Amino acid sequence: MAYGSFCVSSKALVFSRPCYGSIRDLPFSLRTPTVSSLPSFPFLSSLILLLHKSVAKNQSPFQIGHCGCVGAIAAPRNLVKPRKEESRDFSGARRSKDKLMPWKKLDANEFGIQRSMIPESTRMVLNKLRKKGFQVYLVGGCVRDLILDRIPKDFDVITTAELKEVRNVFPRCQIVGRRFPICHVYVDDIIIEVSSFSTSARTGKPFDKKLRRPAGCNERDYIRWKNCLQRDFTVNGLMFDPLENVVYDYIGGVEDIRNSKVRTVSSAKLSFVEDTARILRAIRIAARLGFSLTKDVAVSVKELSSSLLRLDPSRIRMEINYMLAYGSAEASLRLLWRFGLMELLLPIQASYFASQGFRRRDERSNMLLLLFRNLDRLVAPDQPCHEFLWIGILAFHKALVDQPRDPTVVASFCLAIFSEISLSEAIEIARTNSKQHNTQFQELSSHEKDTVKSDSKLSQQVISFAESIKSAVRKMSDRDYLANAMSKYPQAPGSDMVFMSRPVLERVQKMFGSVRRKGNDERDVPSLDRRINHKSLALGDFHETRRVFARIVFDTVYPPT
Repeated sequence: MAYGSFCVSSKALVFSRPCYGSIRDLPFSLRTPTVSSLPSFPFLSSLILLLHKSVAKNQSPFQIGHCGCVGAIAAPRNLVKPRKEESRDFSGARRSKDKLMPWKKLDANEFGIQRSMIPESTRMVLNKLRKKGFQVYLVGGCVRDLILDRIPKDFDVITTAELKEVRNVFPRCQIVGRRFPICHVYVDDIIIEVSSFSTSARTGKPFDKKLRRPAGCNERDYIRWKNCLQRDFTVNGLMFDPLENVVYDYIGGVEDIRNSKVRTVSSAKLSFVEDTARILRAIRIAARLGFSLTKDVAVSVKELSSSLLRLDPSRIRMEINYMLAYGSAEASLRLLWRFGLMELLLPIQASYFASQGFRRRDERSNMLLLLFRNLDRLVAPDQPCHEFLWIGILAFHKALVDQPRDPTVVASFCLAIFSEISLSEAIEIARTNSKQHNTQFQELSSHEKDTVKSDSKLSQQVISFAESIKSAVRKMSDRDYLANAMSKYPQAPGSDMVFMSRPVLERVQKMFGSVRRKGNDERDVPSLDRRINHKSLALGDFHETRRVFARIVFDTVYPPT
């Protein structure tokens, strides 16, 4: 395949809105991270749990269309236009040279937002600060998600109190961060982030003096407006006062939510130069919400993509984890490929996409995307996985790309690491599987001549496969290998960036790169109602991570009918 060049046009991917379920369908006690049931897989009565049929979230496939710059979804049904008497408009925030965005004070009931949607720990922080006489608001992505009837990843608070005053209110509170200090308030085992208007004003970007204070606004409006102008994207620039039940929109965030747009507060180019990580956040928001990038954002993402190589690797690692661990991995990978960022951040995977003849706007899928689609069905913004899992998936797939394997080898490997039974018993169980594997994957050897007949040879291949996964993990930290990953495509940008930490990669090698040749064949078989412990999964628990990994692989290699 000739390596595809990138150009921004009006033709783009259209994403259907991911379905995480409605936050209003559950009381908050059921919205917090809990365990979820694990459906059965029709594969052998003794280990049916391992090879289940996934009935979790059903995401619609991606489609190709001709609207917007990256794609759009329909506005949520409850995102209604506020009545005139319930909004107050001031001309203030500038959307373009010729258009001033009105300030709006909106009734939260118009969006279906209820106080019960806010967790008790966050309400406690809000109430205590308010009782001390400070103004308090929810701010950022949590307000956006509440408007969209989604479960927020977390709830961020901003207050008129100084950080030292916040620390005096809460006995378990710590000021963290040097450049942009905030408070971490500890409520049980939950951390609530609290920022201060005054700190944001001192540490944020210089205020544009051309933006004059509009006539008719009071001091509180002015302070809120100035803070919103420092946000990255308009959809993240909303404030919600849950005690007054009011949403403040000074920069057109509600309009962009209604139109499913990701737009920077200032010009996209200036915004990305100011903070290069915003390029990745734009991709992440678009992927998670099914929103489209405005044209200037899309153009700037491509033009400034090489600046990502100057970011601290730990920052990139954090942003990639947000993309892949919180339920929007497939959409994120598609957008990284669509905008030419995958070559810089994940060159091994970019080489795979190119070798598959995958177009920038391709609506087809491949094994890597299907693996992450099945991961997305098991995690969510409030129930993420640890990075161990998605790194393990990348290494597993890379090992198959380097040397395709018999599906029975893959099944035996997963059974062995999942249940920790002996390799011989894992092979015996895998051989009894009568379910048809996915024959479309080039990564699986499906020809009769490639079928492994003897148990001894199959055992050797399983062990060899485990070693190849270790090798794939090592390649992720090999700068020379990464730099040459796209060597077959000279027009592609090169990158030798290693953003995954060595301790994490070593843990992944141990987690997925070994199988027990001997084990306890009489150990108890997992019960049919085995559940995913999302708390353990988020913490990177060894056994839970391997269990979910095996489930994802089986759902991909042996898809439910």
